Amino acid sequence: MGEAIPVNEPLLDGKEKQYLNECIDTGWISSEGPFVKQFEAEFATRVERKHGIAVSNGSMALDAAIVALGIGAGDEVILPTFTIISCAAAIVRAGAIPVVVDSNPHTWNMDVQQVEAKITPKTKAIMVVHIYGLPVDMDAIQALAQNYGLFVIEDAAEMHGQTYKGKPCGNLGDISTFSFYPNKHITTGEGGMIVTDDDNLAQRCRSLRNLCFQPQQRFVHEDLGWNLRMTNLQAAVGLAQLERLDEFVSRKRQMGQRYTELLGNVAGLELPLPRTDYAENIYWVYGVVLTDDVPFDAKEAMKRLREEKIGSRPFFWPMHEQPVFHKMGLFKEESYPVAERLARRGFYLPSGMALTPEQIERVAATVKEILLEAGQ
Repeated sequence: MGEAIPVNEPLLDGKEKQYLNECIDTGWISSEGPFVKQFEAEFATRVERKHGIAVSNGSMALDAAIVALGIGAGDEVILPTFTIISCAAAIVRAGAIPVVVDSNPHTWNMDVQQVEAKITPKTKAIMVVHIYGLPVDMDAIQALAQNYGLFVIEDAAEMHGQTYKGKPCGNLGDISTFSFYPNKHITTGEGGMIVTDDDNLAQRCRSLRNLCFQPQQRFVHEDLGWNLRMTNLQAAVGLAQLERLDEFVSRKRQMGQRYTELLGNVAGLELPLPRTDYAENIYWVYGVVLTDDVPFDAKEAMKRLREEKIGSRPFFWPMHEQPVFHKMGLFKEESYPVAERLARRGFYLPSGMALTPEQIERVAATVKEILLEAGQ
């Protein structure tokens, strides 16, 4: 059967140890260390932004972004139902109302054609979430935002190194956020980044991440923030990873292309689009969707892969089907069939940066075998 293949394993064989040793040797391990500012500056430059604000994780980057924009009680924010719960949770925690749209069945991103119908006088922002490897079609979103006077919040958590029509993801909203969880193209273990060109938004986010301390009198507070600070240790790892981002993007694309070569003719599978007219897939993860004639769902497929010591993960579960939001009275009797199908029949294969060609071959062969046994 061979050794277990994890769903994700990062590559940490660059300058990570060198930079971490520098932190330890100098004693700069807290958020006051020099690697934090260097990482912020170099990451912001990479995505062609004026400001980078390093934070503790990508989820809290969204919380801070929402509050920094002044979105609060009674305001509405439109977002995809097919996303991680962090997106809707940030809206709800601010007292605002999440309003969801279905997915495009081909890109798996939000269906931009459904957005305008959801805009009301209470709408304050559109939150776009680039899903799995392809960005949202942003021209339509930006046009709507301009026409209706809305903010664009760009969740680019999965899009390190990706572009939309040649422009970096992370440069497509009034405020944009990233995650550096270990399964991302670059990682700091835990961590995130807020980027923006707006001086006031940047200042507000820096205050919010640091408990809203005041420069004049540190422990007197006129507002409530969080401790969202990134440590110098994390930033050191992030900087070493950022130095290799182009290499990592190329590596991921090669993985995705190889999976597609091996699985392209397998009955029973819908594979990710390799490209659209505005972007080439970056394959943050390699997702597959079981066709409707396969006699089992994604949960059963993942179980069968696990029995062969191969890791996998389910797709996101839609926001409109989350029990926690139903308890709050949200999304009553709403249905979004594309997202529902993706959630039940979609999952992703091992996609970590350290995945080897031999492991890809074994994963693909096992997927084929599982589908053959199912009569595909």
